[in-house]
Order: sequence, then structure tokens, then C-alpha cells
Amino acid sequence: MDIRFMKEALRQAKKAFAIGETPIGAVIVKDGKIISRAYNKRETKKNALLHAEITAIDKACKKLGGWRLCGCDIYVTLEPCPMCAGAIVQARIDNVYFGAYDEKAGSFGSVCDVSHLLPHKVNAVGGIMEDETKAVLKQFFEKLRKREFKNANE
Repeated sequence: MDIRFMKEALRQAKKAFAIGETPIGAVIVKDGKIISRAYNKRETKKNALLHAEITAIDKACKKLGGWRLCGCDIYVTLEPCPMCAGAIVQARIDNVYFGAYDEKAGSFGSVCDVSHLLPHKVNAVGGIMEDETKAVLKQFFEKLRKREFKNANE
């Protein structure tokens, strides 16, 4: 685990925030280098699949030229949902490091734990920069409730 990669995931989350998307960012790392970066775009692109993790996995697969991301780690600002957790396992990612726990949909321990359901085992570590990642989410939802965004969320 390397804190600078979580800091980059948080930078990605802030890009999502700036366009009125739920501020979740993800980066995928291989051999100590970031190979993909992404943030939520499901409201902007009107596509339920465009979570930060799914987009980061897609970019990493294209960069590496295959669907197996063995030897890769993913850093994400919020505990992945069931869809993203399943994609992480299916992509054969070794480790998932996340910031805030998601008590509503978290799938690496909060609501369920998919890390050991399939043959590929994923190591998951949560609570990394938790205060910082929670703060961005809290600020976003406060602004959303006040209808301070001029975007697709309205």
C-alpha cells in the first residue's frame, strides 16, 4: 500500500465533484506505476456502468492488452459496490485499497464481502485516508441537497 496512490484517487474524486458527479476516484497500479485513472461519470454520460472502478479497469485492460490485471492493485476512495467488487475479482486484481467504508453498498466487508466468493482471492484493505475521503463525500451530498450543482443530477 502506498499513500500517494490514494492521494491520486482522491484527486480523481475531486474531478468528479467539480462536474457534479458523486466524488469517487480510482487508480490502478502495476509495478509501482499508475496505469489508469478514472472517476465517476454515470450522471454525465447517462450510463449506470460508469463507476470509477469500472472505467479504471477498462483503461487498464486496454493499456495492458488483456483482461487479466494480475499484479495490479486498485486504489479507490469509497469501498466498491457489488458490481465493482465483482469486476475487480473478475479482472484478477491482487489488492483493493479503499478510503471510506460504504455502509449501504460496500462489498469488501461493510454489507458483504466478495473477496473470497470466487476462485481468485482479492486482498482488501479499507480506511485509508478515510477522513479525507469521507469529507469530500459529505461536502458533495450537502451541496447536492442544496441543489448547488448545475448538471445532470438535477
